[in-house]
Amino acid sequence: MPTSVKELMAAANAVVPKISPEEARKLIAERNALVIDVRDAPEVAASGKVPGAINISRGMLDFRAEADTPYHNAELTKDRPIIVYCASGGRSALSGKLLKDMGYGEVFNLGGFKDWTEAGGAVEKVG
Repeated sequence: MPTSVKELMAAANAVVPKISPEEARKLIAERNALVIDVRDAPEVAASGKVPGAINISRGMLDFRAEADTPYHNAELTKDRPIIVYCASGGRSALSGKLLKDMGYGEVFNLGGFKDWTEAGGAVEKVG
């Protein structure tokens, strides 16, 4: 049965909690949450990123998150809270659901990078 983007987004939002920039800062400081920017590299280079965030584009996330691939990123562990964000919140919601489906327990959606910057979040320049 075909699924629409609207249905995919609803399913993602149902299982991946949306958090505020303040909640994200607390998770980072108190629980060493891993922050993942799922935008494409040119987007990150143009605007910067959340300080300390790693950039894994949505298209590569499956492979970076799976320990049994040669592309695995060792920073992704299933016992560490993960915060994902993108430009406006859609890709991060879908990425969060993917991580949940892959067995990552604590996954949160920060939403869009603009939400972070508009709340006074620091920006780390890239490249």
